Amino acid sequence: MTKAAPSSRRIALSLVLTLAGCAVGPDFVTPAAPANPHYVAGEQASQTPVAQGNSQQLDPADNIDAQWWTLFGSAQLNVWVEQALAHNLQLDQAKARLLQAQENLTAQTGATRYPQVDLKAGAQRQQVNLEAFGISNIPNPPPFNLYNASVNVSYTFDLFGANQRQLEALSATVDYQAFELAAARLSLAGNVVTAAIRQATLRSQIATTQELLAAQQQQLEIMQARYAAGGISNLDLQKQCELVAQSTATLPPLQKQLAQLNHQLAVYLGLAPADMSQTSIDLQQLILPAHLPLTLPSAMARQRPDIRAAEALMHQASANVGVATANLYPQFTLSGSAGSERSSAGDLANSLNVWNIGLNLMQPVFHGGELQARKRGAQATWDGASAAYQQTVLQALQQVADALRALELDSTALAARDQAAQASDLSLATTHQLYAAGGVSHLQLLDSQRQQLQTRMDLLGAQADRLTDSAALLQALGGGAIQP
Repeated sequence: MTKAAPSSRRIALSLVLTLAGCAVGPDFVTPAAPANPHYVAGEQASQTPVAQGNSQQLDPADNIDAQWWTLFGSAQLNVWVEQALAHNLQLDQAKARLLQAQENLTAQTGATRYPQVDLKAGAQRQQVNLEAFGISNIPNPPPFNLYNASVNVSYTFDLFGANQRQLEALSATVDYQAFELAAARLSLAGNVVTAAIRQATLRSQIATTQELLAAQQQQLEIMQARYAAGGISNLDLQKQCELVAQSTATLPPLQKQLAQLNHQLAVYLGLAPADMSQTSIDLQQLILPAHLPLTLPSAMARQRPDIRAAEALMHQASANVGVATANLYPQFTLSGSAGSERSSAGDLANSLNVWNIGLNLMQPVFHGGELQARKRGAQATWDGASAAYQQTVLQALQQVADALRALELDSTALAARDQAAQASDLSLATTHQLYAAGGVSHLQLLDSQRQQLQTRMDLLGAQADRLTDSAALLQALGGGAIQP
């Protein structure tokens, strides 16, 4: 009795270790967040330069509002973004991939974490030939029926964690697909906002061109009357016709861009282009966000879904190294069955007369270098995923830095464009007065009109750039991302 107790404890301990197992391979560690608190070299300005009477304040923040597009103050823009998030078909594809990953994890969990239990039942009609067994002095029995029913149970012990690591890899795949869905949502929201701003800009540019074209056309009619009266030369009249034709030629490209943009916006919303409403946004009604939240790089790295997706791929690669490592070690499978085998179906439930139990060992011995090569391949995949993660972080930092610098320069450019537009308007008015008094040539008047059109178009573009880059900053910081 004194010798049996230690032996029992050793058996119990061995059983516990066998059931629990230990996961070989590396344990995944979350990568460190960027340590530098700045996005750009030197000191980051807390506000942009003043342009058209306002500047933008960059406020330190812990995170970015999930509905960051509402900062532009457009009810129609909000409707478009929400409609796109609800009906976009690319998001539906991402949702389907996420569901597929979740079901794969559920299936593999059921296949490896719990014993497999199967019920088998069958019926056979048999004829036994005794002579085949060397028995020739006994008549062969008549054909008979054989019925059987059994329950089979099998379980592979996860001694070295192969199953655990495989489930870990599948769980990381679920995280990856969830972050890919969040990234698709963020990208879609940004695309809708950018398209809406661009649409409003094109409409304003078309309206401005048509307005100036109408004034030029009116001037042409006056000049035609003066030419008929002999007041101007044919050259002056032809120059005015040329200006009208040039201004008219600028409209089709703008209208083409607007049509294509409307079609693209319809696709974002999950609609056919023919089903898109004619509702539009006025550029002057969009509100430039006076306060923009700015998170630290470390917070940005935890909010941007593309960075989190790259991290999930690292986790998946790390777990696969563990799977490849565990495949080098033995596997133990416990199996058993119990059932009844009778010549009458009604007797199957009377008692169990057939059973078996067994323990199988599978130890890889020679696979032509396959298993070691797969482990090295898994390690190489891990190295690649690590490099891809670092590259994703660097690109994210670059995008934020680009957006911050763009906002600063957009304000400077807008102030200059605004000043140029005011000067151009004043110059055109003065030139008209001088032309009426005969102080300048018609060619000078045409140049002044061309300059006014160009400066007004440039001003609209500068206003749009400021709005677009504000949206780019909010998107680059990971606004609207949904964590799994």
